[in-house]
Amino acid sequence: MPALSTCLATTADIVPLQALIQRAYRGAASRAGWTHEADLIGEGERIDLAELHAMLADPAERLLVGWSGDRRIGCVRVATIDRDLAYLGLLCVDPPLQAAGHGKHLIDAAEDIARVTFGARRIEMTVIEQRRELIAFYRRRGYVLTGERRDFPIALDPPLFLVVLEKPLA
Repeated sequence: MPALSTCLATTADIVPLQALIQRAYRGAASRAGWTHEADLIGEGERIDLAELHAMLADPAERLLVGWSGDRRIGCVRVATIDRDLAYLGLLCVDPPLQAAGHGKHLIDAAEDIARVTFGARRIEMTVIEQRRELIAFYRRRGYVLTGERRDFPIALDPPLFLVVLEKPLA
């Protein structure tokens, strides 16, 4: 498999990225990987086209696409929160290609954007608190649980919560 390369998303990436994000997070296809949330949230749309277009239009955000050869295989979003803090989210890799190091590569690229483009000294992310294996993955990447817990943005019964992880950027 060719090495992973990253670049900023363009409008031409929006439709294929939405399908990729959906495969990675929700529905039957997501279960081929280990990072899905399908068992906690169900089917539903993970992100819509308008949200992806808004990310591209927002100067405080960057959406990166991971490529293997001529194939989009993942993405990650990085946004500036304030002068010192950035946010990493929407990290995904096509389920059959997960556990091959691509997620680590996308995280590194997002952290570089946070540091170089946004001047951030710290980066944070949120993870559904039940996703212990995913939290462990991020902890191995240097992220630390802050002790903060946030409401999940979708009302569910029972409710879900997000834990906040943070990492200093060298």
